Amino acid sequence: MKTILLFVAFLLSIDIFAQKIITEGTLTYNISIETTKGEKQLSSALNGAVLTLFVTATKSRTEMKNTLGEESTVFDKKTGKGFVLKEYSGQKLMITTTAENWSQKNLVNSSLIFSIDNTTTTIAGYACKKATATSADGKNYVVYFDANMDVTNKSYNNAFPQLQGMPVQYEVQSGNLVFKYTLNKVNGDVIVTNKFDAPKSGFRVMTYEENQQLKKGE
Repeated sequence: MKTILLFVAFLLSIDIFAQKIITEGTLTYNISIETTKGEKQLSSALNGAVLTLFVTATKSRTEMKNTLGEESTVFDKKTGKGFVLKEYSGQKLMITTTAENWSQKNLVNSSLIFSIDNTTTTIAGYACKKATATSADGKNYVVYFDANMDVTNKSYNNAFPQLQGMPVQYEVQSGNLVFKYTLNKVNGDVIVTNKFDAPKSGFRVMTYEENQQLKKGE
């Protein structure tokens, strides 16, 4: 009887764990900005911005919307191809990416070595562990993640694939500013397939390499 009870408990634990894995769904993050001293940057155009992640087992799309415009990044890990859409001040630009471009673009996040504090902190209703890291160029990263939940596809833009859990809140330092992303909503509904399609017109198209050269000339 004891063996049967243990087996049933094991099956239930598998079921509970499986319910916390996000294979397909939408995650929405609110964005706020502070100085390194903890002061709010209320005048920044990015305050009040929202980041939305649409993810399936093989495809992802991140959309960042603020008062200045919108930027979306799409990637298909099966084909290794993707694109970035930038819509600001009436200008529309689509930057195409290869698998090599994608690795280069996300190299900093994917190569971070985190130190994890196992103390639990509750954020937005999730029990989180704290992970900290410093990039090679001196930027500080703080990620609070729920180890009991995870996204199966960790190839989305600006993911932290080395952390075994779902990012609930993360901070990225740039100069004297700290950009804070806080999870606001998780939706497990099926995503329409055309969400990951590239626009057929209306955008100026260039390659990732061409865009990098353009940035150097600015």
